Amino acid sequence: MGNKITQKGFEKLLRDAEQKPHNLGDKLYLVIRDQSRDFYFRYTLNGKTRKYSLKPYNAETNTLADARRESTRLNGLLLQGIDPHEQRDKEEASKQAEKQKRAVLQQSKANTFAKVAEELIEDRASQWSNVKSRPTWENTLKTYAYPVIGNRPIAEITKAEIVSILKPIWHTKYETARKLRQRIEAVFSRAIFYDLRKTANPASYKDNLENILPKPRQRQIKHHPALSYKQLPAFMSELKLMPGFGARALMFLILNAARTTEVRKAKWNEFDFEKGLWVIPVEEGRLGKTKKPHVVPLSTQSLDLIKALYDERISHYVFPNTRSTSHLSEAGMDAVLKRMKKQTDWKDDFGNNITVHGFRSTMRDFIAEQTDFEAETAETVLAHNAGSKVEKAYRRGDLLEKRRRLMQYYSDYAFG
Repeated sequence: MGNKITQKGFEKLLRDAEQKPHNLGDKLYLVIRDQSRDFYFRYTLNGKTRKYSLKPYNAETNTLADARRESTRLNGLLLQGIDPHEQRDKEEASKQAEKQKRAVLQQSKANTFAKVAEELIEDRASQWSNVKSRPTWENTLKTYAYPVIGNRPIAEITKAEIVSILKPIWHTKYETARKLRQRIEAVFSRAIFYDLRKTANPASYKDNLENILPKPRQRQIKHHPALSYKQLPAFMSELKLMPGFGARALMFLILNAARTTEVRKAKWNEFDFEKGLWVIPVEEGRLGKTKKPHVVPLSTQSLDLIKALYDERISHYVFPNTRSTSHLSEAGMDAVLKRMKKQTDWKDDFGNNITVHGFRSTMRDFIAEQTDFEAETAETVLAHNAGSKVEKAYRRGDLLEKRRRLMQYYSDYAFG
């Protein structure tokens, strides 16, 4: 192992020694060069001699005693047949791996659900043709998702948390919940694509949430062939050029998703121009099975149409039959569609000829696919019996204002 130098001898060495390596014992050496005093460990293993650099000498932070403790540790490795250099490389690799792990963990915590959602919305914004798509996405997530998981690392969010967001509104506001789930799923899909999350998408529906949140049962309804809402602006542009009460009645029906009977039998005393309302009374089956008057908030386009007709009124009916003293006949609006088909063969998505009755479905599909208005709002727009909760909200008046915003939004789209 060699004779160990004493502390006194070491101090003398520091003052007087020539500039060369000095053996301090136990494979520990000191190299003196100008102002530097460097320790190193020199050893032979498997017939190969190597130098292992240690911290330089410092009277306060790395003394001879400190260097000897390190030398003792390294000699212990040699006794186990371990190369000190290889051991240091392994320890350094382990430190780097741990450092990288901490960095990944820190980055993971920085990638919250809200952050990833905002990045997704920013990327998709340029692809959305509807300017209101971005605010509807943002509002839905801020209202329902962010309070629960907004600040949570997206890598740690569980399916149980997603269920806690969706379950309270799954049956009461199904359309809102359905769109919300789709948007949450899209955020997680982005996180998985960019390796921000390693586990499965907790918001996927098939073979996942469908077992906890089944789709609500729906009544089997006979649907009339309906124009796709995507074709509506072009259709309305053509309809505006058509003359007669039948064309005006059809336009009014479309803007308000009304039944043909409601429109054909409309009377002037049902309208309040100042408040922008049309109150349809319960008479002659005009409201289907609904047993209460239906109040329709009119968009500016609907109101302008009605006011223009009022200035030239010839009957107590808004849409009179010019061949009699009665209202527009049932064939009046159908005749307009037939004339329009001579110019453009309007079809539904399945190739069927569209019908007047189908325009209620056109609005229903628009609400479901292009807006975030709740199902109860859509039901009251269509004068459906949507349950006691809806009736109470309707009487409070807040739902009426929501419907007014919806009617205006739809009219703006139709004439866009």
